[in-house]
Amino acid sequence: MSVWTLLVIAVGVSADAFAVALGKGLHLRRLTARTAVSLAVAFGFFQGVMPLAGWALARGFRGWITSIDHWVAFALLVLIGGKMLWEAFSSGEDDEEDRDGGIGLRELLVLSVATSVDALAVGISFAFLDVAIVPAAVAIGVTTGVITLVGVLVGHRVGARFGKPAEVLGGLVLIGIGTRILLDHTGVL
Repeated sequence: MSVWTLLVIAVGVSADAFAVALGKGLHLRRLTARTAVSLAVAFGFFQGVMPLAGWALARGFRGWITSIDHWVAFALLVLIGGKMLWEAFSSGEDDEEDRDGGIGLRELLVLSVATSVDALAVGISFAFLDVAIVPAAVAIGVTTGVITLVGVLVGHRVGARFGKPAEVLGGLVLIGIGTRILLDHTGVL
């Protein structure tokens, strides 16, 4: 596989991570360096590990994994997006700490897994191609980390200007990504 092909794949599987990071950036009133770096590292790490896991599991579990991966991503992204919408429309500010620059470990893990399910499928396909899996996984992980950082920074800049409408948009983006993944994998799109 050529370097250019691998880069295109890396950018392609990073698209969901970018959109989710954009949504998270829209949601936060104050973005800390720790939050931005945490998102970039977590998303990049999971995007890099998932192709390895998919590659390792491909022989025995290929049919099972590909039959449910889209449902897992859909459920996780709709839950997080729905939570963002709920918070945008609820009158209470019970998530003030989260909105003021932090991200909880549970949310970080859920978002990381949800955005990396496609990378698992890529790893499965890599098992049937002549691909050096470790360099490919590293390239995917690093690309995703950089793209995620850009997404959260851009999202925050827009969110700081537009407030609640930007938060609603962020929640809708997550739900839309989950729906697109589901429709794409079920053959509707």
